Parts: sequence; C-alpha cells; structure tokens
Amino acid sequence: MKVAVVGCGGMGRVHALAYAAMPDVELTGVCDTQSGLSCELAEQTGTPAFDSWARLVAEADFDVVSLTLPSHLHREFVKKAADVGKHIICEKPIALSTDDASWMIRYCEERGVRLFIGHVVRFFPDYRHMQRQVAEGRLGRIGTLHAKRMGEHPGEAKPWFKDTARSGGVITDLMIHDIDFVRWTLGEVRSVYALEHTSERLDYAAVTLITESGAVANLEACWGYPAPFYTAVEIAGSEGVVRADSRKTHSLHIRKSTQPASGESFTEAKYSPLYKEVYERELHHFIACLQDGSEPDVTAFDALKALEIAEAALESIRTGKAVLLHPTTAESKGESL
Repeated sequence: MKVAVVGCGGMGRVHALAYAAMPDVELTGVCDTQSGLSCELAEQTGTPAFDSWARLVAEADFDVVSLTLPSHLHREFVKKAADVGKHIICEKPIALSTDDASWMIRYCEERGVRLFIGHVVRFFPDYRHMQRQVAEGRLGRIGTLHAKRMGEHPGEAKPWFKDTARSGGVITDLMIHDIDFVRWTLGEVRSVYALEHTSERLDYAAVTLITESGAVANLEACWGYPAPFYTAVEIAGSEGVVRADSRKTHSLHIRKSTQPASGESFTEAKYSPLYKEVYERELHHFIACLQDGSEPDVTAFDALKALEIAEAALESIRTGKAVLLHPTTAESKGESL
C-alpha cells in the first residue's frame, strides 16, 4: 500500500513517521506549501518532498493520502483526492459543518474511494477498556459520564486555531474527541446544552449531553489551560464506577539532573510511549480496512454524528437554550423535558 501525507505540521509528522515504520506500507511523498516543513520531514522519513498538491499527484505514486491539514481545508482536499481516485485518511474533525461532512461522504461514495476520519480516542487502551465495561454491562445502568480535556492554546503557536472559521474552536476541534466517545459508549444523544467563555488566550467550553438512555454526560474542554495537557474520564453506573486520568497513567517517568544555573537539583518528565503507538495502531487499522475491505472501528458517519452534536452545542451557546437532536412526539409539541 503506497501512502502520501499532505500537511507536514505536528500531526503530519505523526502520520508520516508511523507509515515509514510499517512493513506493509511505502511512504511515497510528503507535501506542504511550506517547503521547509516538507523537506525536513522528507529527510526524516526517506521520501520525496513536494510543495504543492499538483506536483504530488503528478510525480508521486500513491493509493491513499493522509490529510493532516487545518480543518477548514478538509472538504477541499477530500474532493481533490477523490477526484484522482485516492482513498483518504483525514484527521478529525471531518469538516466544520455537517453540510460539508455529508457532502464529503456522498462524494467519496460516488467516486468509489473510502474515507476514514482519525477519531483516535477510540484506539486508546483506557478508552477502549471503559467502553467495553459499559458494553458488557459491568457498570449496570449508566447514570453519568464526566470528561475533561485541557491543554495549552494551540493558537499561540499556530494562529489559525484562534480563527473559529478555520478551526471551529475548542468544541469542534478538541471536545469532539469526547463527544465521539460519549456516542460510542452511551449511544445516541438526545439533547445538548452548552456554555463557553473565550478571550484572546482562552477558549473554555462546558457541554451537557443527555442520551436516549437517560444518561447524562458533562464534558469540559479548554484551550489556554496553564499546565500540561491532560484528559480525565469517569463513568458511573448502578453497579460501579470506572475512571481514567492521563496525569496518573504515564507509563514512563524520568528524573534528570539539571544545570546548576537552574537552581533545581532534578527535573521530572513524564512520557507515554503508547501515545505514538496509538496513532500507529489507528493508521494500521485503516490501512488493513483498505486491504481487506472491512469496516473501520470508527466510520465517517460516526464523525458526521459527532460534528452534529458539536454544531448543536454551538447553537445552544448562541441561543442559551438546550437543543434537541431526536425529539420525541411530546417534545416536538413543545412540552417540557
């Protein structure tokens, strides 16, 4: 399977390095309009560098392309790839509107190419374990799910993140991981209520989802959190509770002596080798689905449904009201929840 990567930023590096390590995959090109990025990544992975989509298509041989581009470019480049018959692995979110997402799915189907969306949380061992506990009924009837995803503002390094027309903001770009996890784990969402606070260096959102089963999910996401990135989830049911917290599950702790000028004797760093392995597992899974024609663990339709919930959250912020996604007959007549 021959693969190219378009977009050589942080996620592009993750994808390209993962492909370069796969024995059944040949990385045949990396592409970015910033030639410095593509040349550096090409040197690391031993593959040609390209500075335009046109050159990549004309000069590289590939079956599938990874799109690791800013979110507002996803529709444009999915179309470009489908037009030349390439299968597509696109980073989340699938798009910035459900209209675009629906169109992209139909367009790929019409042209006979497959579209995979990188909702990588489904491949993290902790999240898979929690979902399995719920699916097997070990927690009983689920009452609540609480999730947090907090980190520095990526817009400090890449200004396009601060432009919601290009990034979608913290809900569409960051919280969408947990939105997808809620739907995967607890089922379809019935109503959405959201609050958001934004400033030049902060984008914080709190979203409450009520599922068709009656479970309540409270989600928080923050860009501008003044500490290292972390995620935390707790699911409580009638028969038990399951929790995961990335601050407590680093698989490698390293303590180093520091320079005398720092005034500190030691500094401690926490790493998780699983972080890169999860992306490798996700990409290997998508490649395997292309090779044997099987359905992926997370589909483009799943990505569309997560975006639908994110859009409902943004509508709730605009109106100050809960948004019903699947109203019952009584609710459609205006009766109270």
